[in-house]
Amino acid sequence: MSRFNVLSRGLRAGLLVAAFGLTGAAAAEEGQAVFADPSRIASIGGAVTEIVYALGEEDRLVARDSTSLYPEAALKLPDVGYMRQLSPEGVLSVNPTGILAAEGSGPKETIDVLKKASIPFITVPETFDHAGILEKIRVVGKAFGADEKAAELAASVDADLAAAEKMTAGIPEKRRVLFILSMQGGKILAAGSDTAANGIIELAGAVNAVEGYSGYKQLSDEAAILARPDIVLMMDRGDGQGVSEAELFSHPAIAPTPAGQGKKLIRMNGGYLLGFGPRTASAIRELAVLLYGDQIKG
Repeated sequence: MSRFNVLSRGLRAGLLVAAFGLTGAAAAEEGQAVFADPSRIASIGGAVTEIVYALGEEDRLVARDSTSLYPEAALKLPDVGYMRQLSPEGVLSVNPTGILAAEGSGPKETIDVLKKASIPFITVPETFDHAGILEKIRVVGKAFGADEKAAELAASVDADLAAAEKMTAGIPEKRRVLFILSMQGGKILAAGSDTAANGIIELAGAVNAVEGYSGYKQLSDEAAILARPDIVLMMDRGDGQGVSEAELFSHPAIAPTPAGQGKKLIRMNGGYLLGFGPRTASAIRELAVLLYGDQIKG
């Protein structure tokens, strides 16, 4: 990137701050937990929006991001863009009194501008485990001043998650699952540790077939073969444009594996499978049944 572009982006961000009266002196306090005025909140992140609805606080929402597709009623809200490609203009255009954003929202330049705004900004922590879901609920509830409702929802979700995880507690041999995010150009982009895919695989009583790295990375054919997955897990795009079974199982890195030999593929809705929100216990149950069938405890 040229020095001119860097300066231009910095100037543009500065002008945005000035245009909206967002001076450093008026900046929202870091680490705040409660919105002073929760009447017009922009919700960023599918699970964050789901939790707001589950708490019954949806009337306070003025906008959502493009990953917030559930419940269906959320689709009526203005869409400010993809959570990882937000623009300050898009978020600020809905005139929010607060911004509630999942950790990992971005890009950093946009988040920096929004955090310097006179509009309160609360980050919802993101960890891909049982405890992380409960913490999300508590943080979202506190942001709206709905601590009691959040405590009730967290208790219900906690019990539901525990019951779902118990289903596979007695499985003698855990299935090895390879989560493939994409196969663009025949290159396998697979989930390592510290990902939502890794988290849901473990909660459903299976193990991630790949190890040794975090995040999503391209696997060499040799690494994919050595991973020896029993099953491939992918998101169901719902538009028929994803990788076909024929393409998957004819891939030279998948064909010789147990998953390739047995033609074992599971597809699930991405937001439902990887959201880590109020519906995750249901996703665990569904995935566990698909993985283990009648081996699981009812």
